[in-house]
Amino acid sequence: MLNPIPAAQTGSVFPPPVTAAAPDGLIVAATPADAKRCIEVLTLAFENDPPSRWIWPDWRLYLDAFPRFVQAFGGRAIDLATAHYYQGFAGVALWLPPGATPDDESLAALIRETVPRERRDSVFSLFDEMGAYHPHELHWHLPLIGVRPDSQGRGVGSALMRHMLQQCDRRRTAAYLEATSPANVRLYERLGFHPLGRIQTADCPPVVPMLRNPH
Repeated sequence: MLNPIPAAQTGSVFPPPVTAAAPDGLIVAATPADAKRCIEVLTLAFENDPPSRWIWPDWRLYLDAFPRFVQAFGGRAIDLATAHYYQGFAGVALWLPPGATPDDESLAALIRETVPRERRDSVFSLFDEMGAYHPHELHWHLPLIGVRPDSQGRGVGSALMRHMLQQCDRRRTAAYLEATSPANVRLYERLGFHPLGRIQTADCPPVVPMLRNPH
């Protein structure tokens, strides 16, 4: 689930935003000590993401659940040293390497605990369908990427994407992600991804699984 959609401005816990086009050289590998700040950035970036807010429509519940979702869905990337942030924590990308998967047990427990009962089965179906689209061949999975609202539109997300896609090309490895808005689909198509289908359960906004073969 990916989201460069602008969101509300936030407090001053972060350094000033990037003011020019983002060069790739300012991308840093995240360490476990960076986990809290990476999760904060992604929580801010996804606060207007349509599927995420469909899952957790209540604002207070979203603020409680989404950081735990980040940890379960993509947090292993930090432990595996395959998570990156743009200098100043302007943006964060969590990449899972070939063979690594989300923490499905923690994810299921979080859904049971935090998702409204009437929506729970649909949420489980959504993630089941997302999992079914994963390529069978070895691939890098991008569960989450987000740019801090006050740094959007400056090339931060594109720089984070290029940083890993260049490595995928060198290693001749595919990349896979799920796009959660039409604007995201167009962005990832420009980066070489192509849609594999369309996922929609109940009245959830559609999710588009996308694959990029090495260039």
